[in-house]
Amino acid sequence: MMELEIQTDKSSPDETPSVFKKSIRPVTLKFEDVIYKIRIKNVGIEGILWPQRSKETEKVILKGVTGMAEPGEILAMLGPSGSGKTTLLTALGGRLGGQLAGSITYNGKPISNAMKRNTGFVSQYDFLYPHLTVVETLVFTALLRLPNTLTKEEKVSQAESVIAQLGLTQCRNSIIGHEFLRGVSGGERRRVSIGQELLVNPSLLILDEPTSGLDSTTAQCIVSGLSELASGGRTIVMTIHQPSSRLFYMFHKLLLLSEGNALYFGKVSAVMDYFSDIGFASSVPMNPADFLLDVANGLTSDGAHANDSMDDHMQSIVVAYKERLSEKLKEELAGKQFNEDKLSNGPEDNSKEEFGRWPTTWWQQFSVLLRRGVRERKHESFSPLKIFEVLAVSFLTALLWWKSHISHLQDQIGIFFFICGFWGFFPLLEAISTFPQEHKMLQKERSSGTYRLSSYFISRIVADLPMELVLPTLFLAITYWSAGLKSTIGHFLHALLVLLLSVSVSQGLGLALGALAMDHEVAMTLGSVFMLSFLLVGGYYVQQVPRFIAWIKYLSFSHYSYKLFLGSQYKTDETYPCDDAGGVCVIADYPAIKMVGLDGQFSSVIALVFMLVGYRLIAHVDWGYRKIM
Repeated sequence: MMELEIQTDKSSPDETPSVFKKSIRPVTLKFEDVIYKIRIKNVGIEGILWPQRSKETEKVILKGVTGMAEPGEILAMLGPSGSGKTTLLTALGGRLGGQLAGSITYNGKPISNAMKRNTGFVSQYDFLYPHLTVVETLVFTALLRLPNTLTKEEKVSQAESVIAQLGLTQCRNSIIGHEFLRGVSGGERRRVSIGQELLVNPSLLILDEPTSGLDSTTAQCIVSGLSELASGGRTIVMTIHQPSSRLFYMFHKLLLLSEGNALYFGKVSAVMDYFSDIGFASSVPMNPADFLLDVANGLTSDGAHANDSMDDHMQSIVVAYKERLSEKLKEELAGKQFNEDKLSNGPEDNSKEEFGRWPTTWWQQFSVLLRRGVRERKHESFSPLKIFEVLAVSFLTALLWWKSHISHLQDQIGIFFFICGFWGFFPLLEAISTFPQEHKMLQKERSSGTYRLSSYFISRIVADLPMELVLPTLFLAITYWSAGLKSTIGHFLHALLVLLLSVSVSQGLGLALGALAMDHEVAMTLGSVFMLSFLLVGGYYVQQVPRFIAWIKYLSFSHYSYKLFLGSQYKTDETYPCDDAGGVCVIADYPAIKMVGLDGQFSSVIALVFMLVGYRLIAHVDWGYRKIM
């Protein structure tokens, strides 16, 4: 088993890795008149009956939002659910496609690969591998995301520094966990997600509701840490749903959104005075964030819904404010233009030398992903429940076919077809969930340019194959010798190779169906239909298959596996005891075997190898087609 070498940082507390000693590239983020539209299908009764008649409508998510965040500042986006916060944040991180209009610049320039690599993006949900420890999670991320200008020891030291900086030292050796597996706390898990982005020492840090689901004390610790990061020259942009008053005044700037409209942009300290000046003040003392959410939701100061006249009043306030905001921003941005030009001609020009297309080579990515994959998925591949299932079925099979004799040829044939069925379904259903489960993780890591899709895909195959082939080997070792089959090592190894090849093909089909369907329930249904179809035409249940449907057997890997299993045990000129004249019959003439045939062994192997490669190519192409970038 591969082991991850983690060298603890032995430096003194005052010493920091070379990466942290580098100065932060100041980034001024400016967005002007950002508009985002999506198309929605309105499917009524007519659309259900005739899908081609379903109508599409265009919905505007962002309606000309303008703002700016400068180095050393935290810009907080506040607004009710559905106001467009996450959409705008995703656009600012360069991760939003579709009908996006307006201007988003970084030091006066559009987004580039170098800028993406110098930006940390923390999504609202923590997509982490549950069985990895905190230190393993951060070290693997450092090895993948930090450039080759650093040695392996420096990358590990960088991860150790982030652990200390975020206060994760006490839980560094604890697993991440999930809802069914006890691990670190929610606040610690959130800090690990932030730590993954801090590893690249980003100039721009974007966070989507970093305090969501946390208690007020933990939330304050998170925001306090972000405030310290901003004081070091970073630009931080974050969304927040309903902060406490203590958190609210830790932000520098505020952008208030409501249904895609910007109701306020400016300093946090001036927001209450602004709304008071335009005649919309709170009648009772309250948390400023609560008051602003009431304003964005169209509520009065006492929390009641506004009447129609108040709605008209609110609309007039919004329109008037937009006009004032536009003039104010033009004046403010005009004054910042000289500083932006200085930043644009500064260290940013040298970023291309440090931030290439990929931070590491293909082989380095493959090696790290392989070690990470083995560490994470060994718990799933060898879970006690899965081992119990295989052992229970293998012992039951051994008892049912205990010392079967060749005179009971139908029984011996039956065990091979049962093996084809069980080890067709088992790996198929396990592999089907691979892509739907890891889609979000892939999207997160690929969007930051962490690794190539091919390096991930190949490492996944190499890591899974040895682990997925252990249990079939154990199964056959128990059942083969108990079932009275030919007891030579050669015959056993022949049957074992056929089983392992069949399992690999079944796993490839599961990967392909999971990637094509992108929905676990749909993929499971398709997998069941495919496997049942393959088994029915495999040559055991129905010997006289109608010609118009017989062609399906040439697509069935169960048919080829069954033929190879028979070939591993019997030869064309071999005989068995029977009740016919003479008491001896040729095995090849037995009806159930004659239908499948003992010839064509090599062509069956070629067909399975073709399927093994083809199914995985389909999965790889489909993953790439979905643009997991």
